[in-house]
Amino acid sequence: MSISVFTSSKFRFWSFVSMVLLVIVHGYNLDNRYMQPWTLPGEPMDFTAFTEYFFANGIFRFRIPMLFIISGFLYALHDQKPYKQRTNKRLRTLLLPYLLWSAFGLILTYVLEIFPIGAVWVASSNVVQIDDTRLLIHDYHWYELLFRWIILPVPYQLWFIRVLLIYNIAYPAIRWCVTNHKARWMFFAIVGLMWLGTMGFVFFEGEGLLFFSLGVWMQKTGFDIESPRKWSNPLWWGLAFLFLTAVKTFLAFQSEAYLGNAIFPVLSILHKLVIVSGLISCWFGLDRLVQWCMDTKFFVWVSAFSFIIYAVHAPLVAYLINPTLALLDTLPGTQLLTFVFLPLAIILLAVGIGSLLRMISPKIYGLLTGGRGF
Repeated sequence: MSISVFTSSKFRFWSFVSMVLLVIVHGYNLDNRYMQPWTLPGEPMDFTAFTEYFFANGIFRFRIPMLFIISGFLYALHDQKPYKQRTNKRLRTLLLPYLLWSAFGLILTYVLEIFPIGAVWVASSNVVQIDDTRLLIHDYHWYELLFRWIILPVPYQLWFIRVLLIYNIAYPAIRWCVTNHKARWMFFAIVGLMWLGTMGFVFFEGEGLLFFSLGVWMQKTGFDIESPRKWSNPLWWGLAFLFLTAVKTFLAFQSEAYLGNAIFPVLSILHKLVIVSGLISCWFGLDRLVQWCMDTKFFVWVSAFSFIIYAVHAPLVAYLINPTLALLDTLPGTQLLTFVFLPLAIILLAVGIGSLLRMISPKIYGLLTGGRGF
């Protein structure tokens, strides 16, 4: 099964947009910044708090499932290539950038901690915190540094590359599970329950495995991804997307008054429905926007820097949230301004670094991006 030129453009569009949305989500600056489907905001509801939660823990949360579906679909397109050849290539294009950027995050954090103000930024972000007394990389033992480098990177977004590499290595088994008529339903039932329960097994977590497998299944079964069916009408799914996100956001702020302890499973279920409705409505309903953007030279140029945006933005965005809030404290709407402009500034910085590095040293740029962005 081949794909059309426009579908290829949609893959590139949504890959880039998902990276941009990732930076914005990581710029979330309410009191409780560690977001899970059931996360409560930790502060009273006002326009700023509602808006940030609505977008960061609602509207924008379809981005990772979108990336996994695209990754699974595209990987399944190239079955004609030998498994060993494909795996070796993924070690070069995924594992090597993973280790390099993980090391860069450690070094950046270590250097920041040398300066008193930088140490405050790192400590207040809680990114490298181990316990109540060890808040900095300087407090680590050597084996904890090694663990941070290989397993739990300081650039926390790299988890996506880690699990994607594992799914690529396990691809023959995944392909068999989704194409075998007897195994398919049992497999999707298990990974679907893992996704609903936000569970994982070692490095096989529910969200990535489900949507990567769906991408493989779509490619192998000839599922029509280019035009919506009756059940996937983007208008109705789009309305559901907005409505469910608004309900989830409202309940997150008013949990005790309406649902008590039941709020956690309710928010989790609503979160999953938001993701599904967002995927369907955005993929099938925004073709005109995709076409307009992909006909714009600047958008096509900047979309080449998707990976460098992904790699550069964290943990930098987490370290700079509190300093930016302090810097803009005298302005009205400080939190919302920070939520909007800090991610945009970091995206511009990443694009600037990427374009300069690609121009000065294409080999180093290719090494850091796994050959992407040329």
